[in-house]
Amino acid sequence: MTAALVAGLLAGFGIAVPVGAVATYLVSLTARTSLRTGVCAALGVATADGLYALVATLGGSALATALRPFLTPLRWAAALVLAILAVRGAVTAVRHYRGHRLTTRSTPPPPSPARAYLALLGITLLNPTTVVYFAALVLGTRASDAVSPLEQGVFVLAAFVASASWQLLLAGGGALLGRVLTGHRGRLVTALVSSAVILALAVRMLVR
Repeated sequence: MTAALVAGLLAGFGIAVPVGAVATYLVSLTARTSLRTGVCAALGVATADGLYALVATLGGSALATALRPFLTPLRWAAALVLAILAVRGAVTAVRHYRGHRLTTRSTPPPPSPARAYLALLGITLLNPTTVVYFAALVLGTRASDAVSPLEQGVFVLAAFVASASWQLLLAGGGALLGRVLTGHRGRLVTALVSSAVILALAVRMLVR
């Protein structure tokens, strides 16, 4: 039981800690909106990691083999979604900045916490690397003896908790960033830098 718990925690942190396009978008989203929205978005990422841990635990090598033909299309889809988010974020930031300087017109409402949760869940589910990662871990650490359903459940839950704790830390950092950069110029610069980083990471996802 303890081994399954430790393995799940290490697996969850292993897939969550490397900062990529999704993590960058999470921080940027929280900085532009609120901590509540960021928390829901973070839980969306962690939910996807937990689901992939569950599927990998149950499916094993069969799942990894079945997904192999779809790795390239899924990677392109994920990169396309991230690129759209990056461009949209930059355009929206510039529009809001110009709108604030020219007129006092109202800006569109930020995404609701539920919408943020679903958006980050969908983006993370598009990344096939996650399920391949968990499948490799499960296959590499599984002993010859059968693993009990309880141990499988502990592994999946621990992976979810580890991922959620890191994503929530990122959301908290985004909330602090949003409080520091309260000016319109600061928010514009933050949004443009974030969009550039997300776009670069999306391109890197395709060429690696």
